[in-house]
Amino acid sequence: MTTTDDVAAVTSVLNELVAAWGRHDADAYGELFTDDATYITFLGTLYQGRQGIVDSHRSLFAGFLKGTKLADEVLDIRFPGPDVAVVNGRGDTYKGKRPSRLTKIQTYTLVRQGDRQWRIAAFHNTKRKPLRESLSYRFAPGLIPATEK
Repeated sequence: MTTTDDVAAVTSVLNELVAAWGRHDADAYGELFTDDATYITFLGTLYQGRQGIVDSHRSLFAGFLKGTKLADEVLDIRFPGPDVAVVNGRGDTYKGKRPSRLTKIQTYTLVRQGDRQWRIAAFHNTKRKPLRESLSYRFAPGLIPATEK
């Protein structure tokens, strides 16, 4: 049975993820993932394992994403089992002012491990294409998700 404590614990992991990104702390970022986690970027790159996630973020924080912050917005949290949470949300990286529209849609799968800590077992990040979305909705209204009607 899911409790408000479970929701708070899962939300806390995501808040810690944003904070670790803000500090550009690849090790702290990676600690929020399981040892065997999978991480798919919006480019389609697949990283497997915590160490791959840490190494890639260390490089990103020193290069392409240097000085960025992470914006995250939770849309839904579901618990398909007592120790599994699926989170859908929107996110983006930015410098300066937080963007009002987040351009990526994300799915996190979290598991509660033996130490009772929630960690991210899988992450998938997809770039939204709002113009294509709106065109497809215009020509095929049946494609509009119920949450957007």
